[in-house]
Amino acid sequence: MYQWVVFVHILAALVWVGGMWFLALVLVPALRREPPDRRAALLEAVGRRFRTVGWVAIAVLLVTGVWNVANRGFGWDVFTAGGRFGHILAGKLALIAVVLALSALHDFRIGPASTRARLQGDDPRRAESLRRLASWIGRVNALLALVVIWLAVALVRGLPWPW
Repeated sequence: MYQWVVFVHILAALVWVGGMWFLALVLVPALRREPPDRRAALLEAVGRRFRTVGWVAIAVLLVTGVWNVANRGFGWDVFTAGGRFGHILAGKLALIAVVLALSALHDFRIGPASTRARLQGDDPRRAESLRRLASWIGRVNALLALVVIWLAVALVRGLPWPW
């Protein structure tokens, strides 16, 4: 059972983080060749779909992550015992909280506002400002998600240096 839950956890991370990188490295650059209205409409459609898929993956990650830690025999004392595992886990969870907050800000506030501004013909400077902000939040979030993955590897394989 443990290996199955770990597999599902990794698969959910692959879907979520891989999806973020696909958007940043493939979709958005490809859409730059499209007319602005078409680009905004396509990005809005893909963004809506990925938002659903991404948040389902996040829910799966949260459930399987808690299960994985509990199944390894760790309780809440892992954070107070002062061990290396607890420190890495605390750092990972803190970073996950930041990534989730940025994801929510991007997916439910800035991204939709950017799309609305462009599609409804709002002030072009405001629309461009929102687009850039959404883009930067997405990029920073994708990089932070890689750090979360690195910390996950450190939890199960250790760090390459003494700490």
